[in-house]
Amino acid sequence: MTETTTTTNKAKTTKHAASSFTLPDYAMPKFEMPKFDLPNSEMPEAFREMAEKGVAHVRDTNAKAKVACEQAADLLENTYATVAKGAQDYNHRLIEIARTNTRAAFDYAHELLAVKSPSEFIELSTAQMRKQFEIASAQNEELFALAQQVATEAAEPIKTRCVQGAQ
Repeated sequence: MTETTTTTNKAKTTKHAASSFTLPDYAMPKFEMPKFDLPNSEMPEAFREMAEKGVAHVRDTNAKAKVACEQAADLLENTYATVAKGAQDYNHRLIEIARTNTRAAFDYAHELLAVKSPSEFIELSTAQMRKQFEIASAQNEELFALAQQVATEAAEPIKTRCVQGAQ
């Protein structure tokens, strides 16, 4: 059975290779587009003026939109720069506060090593807590004021531009 199948396949392959199959040429006839002679009539002057005014209005509006977009981009760029500088200042202040608090903690630990009695320990701890509470309150107020200043500086150009745009 294998020999029969192989012989049949070889016969089919030879048969297909021997016949050169070509498609008949069914070319489309070539037609030319009819040429309609239109009379040379001009557009009325009123329509021409209206079209020219429309084009001028679109160009003017486009120019104004372009200027407004450029101003908005500049405004956002300046606002971003202001916010970035404010965030940098805020982060620097946070680092300074962390250093101050770390030094205070090490000073307190050093003072604790010198304590001789429980009453002295309680007195030192109470004084330290009071002192740190006052320092933390002052630091929080300072950070709040700095954050408020950054927000105000960032919002000012936007606020000014909105007021100018409304006028």
